[in-house]
Amino acid sequence: MNRRAIMTSVLLIAATATAETPPASQRNFVSCPIVRDTATVPCWLSEYEGELYYLGIQTDVSADFDPPFLGHNVLVEGTISDQERICGGIVLDPVRISPMLDFDSRCNTILPAEDRYTVPFAPRPPGPSGGRLAFQRPTPEPEVLQPPYAAPEFELFYDFGMLIMGRHAGTLAQVLDYATKTGARTIEVTASSGATLLSDGTNMAEDISLAPKRANEVARLLQTGGLADRRFEIETASEQESPDGVDDWRSRRTLIRVAP
Repeated sequence: MNRRAIMTSVLLIAATATAETPPASQRNFVSCPIVRDTATVPCWLSEYEGELYYLGIQTDVSADFDPPFLGHNVLVEGTISDQERICGGIVLDPVRISPMLDFDSRCNTILPAEDRYTVPFAPRPPGPSGGRLAFQRPTPEPEVLQPPYAAPEFELFYDFGMLIMGRHAGTLAQVLDYATKTGARTIEVTASSGATLLSDGTNMAEDISLAPKRANEVARLLQTGGLADRRFEIETASEQESPDGVDDWRSRRTLIRVAP
């Protein structure tokens, strides 16, 4: 079992039926991911109520889309777009996905490549990168900091039921850099767990114990990263926001405020 799956062990899903459903433009559901091969890179799809939905393509760690994996269901939270279908699926844009912990042997579908399904926008050919990442982003100019210093806020958003992942490294590095350069003495960490209103009216909630786990993990990582001598103020939400099916993923977050 990989680290991503291990961290999901902190999750206890509470699912209850509600009288509400998300807007018709939203698709929030749990289903098996599907891989469709193409002549360039694989597509990831998922099926809900007999319809295929496009999630993204397989590239590398530089992509914003972090693909799911076979053998596990995935929580899909997306908005139906007016784009043409990709790989046979309705495009959800924006879309957030969260792999589930429990192994499901039914989630093993790989569709063969067909000439009618192509990915002309693939940033690079399949196979090893040869040292070139799919998405090359410009290096930002270093910020010149002068007093009086602001107290910026940094946000981390989580996959459902998860703790820190690789994509959070950049934000944590920004916190460390700013706190070090400004001599900030206090780091305020506020974390919450969240819930998602599924398209079938089910309220899928994280265990509220995730909130303190997230806050304490962030504080520990920052302390071991060089801020052990700073004062940490930790606050966690004791209750979850009521989900409405639109951007519910934003309720799964940790807010970090670097106070001068």
